[in-house]
Amino acid sequence: MKAQARQHEDWLLFDQDECWFSRFAQPNAHAWALPGEALRLVQRDPKRDETEKALACFGAVRQDTEQVLVSFSEGQPNSEHMWAFIRALLDLARQEGKTVLVLIWDNASWHKSRRIEQWIRSYNQQAKATGDVRLITHLLPIKSPWLNPIEPRWLHAKRCVCEPDGDLLPSELRRRIGKHFNTETLVTSFKV
Repeated sequence: MKAQARQHEDWLLFDQDECWFSRFAQPNAHAWALPGEALRLVQRDPKRDETEKALACFGAVRQDTEQVLVSFSEGQPNSEHMWAFIRALLDLARQEGKTVLVLIWDNASWHKSRRIEQWIRSYNQQAKATGDVRLITHLLPIKSPWLNPIEPRWLHAKRCVCEPDGDLLPSELRRRIGKHFNTETLVTSFKV
């Protein structure tokens, strides 16, 4: 699929995935400290009534520029959140005059849900009739995260955006993720 997409300049190819960024859990990381000074990653326990303990982040890596585009959802990712992200990617493809958007993704339940499959089928019928950007999705083999180039980017991002000691507000976590990927957020936040 990737080879075929690369042969067409009017196709836009993305590797897409989702990741959770915890405001409290610390990633496995190594750090250097000056002699006599210990650097510790302190894991804070959330308060009982604390909301947004973690952020779900949708991300997609452009194959032509290696740019990562992100979007955040409140709560568990689902078909509605996925469709909002797809629409944002389709808007980008339209802006760039592309005719086909190709998404390569894993087997998450919201990627292969009946609802998403119906939306894609219906959308492509309409796109074909009106000359709009078509959408092609391709599922990666089950249990093969190493095939998705965004996976190592998530790992590095978690290490870069963590707060060694103290609180990390949801807005600050979003800002740090955007800064890490040097990108604008496609869909700032959506709630279904």
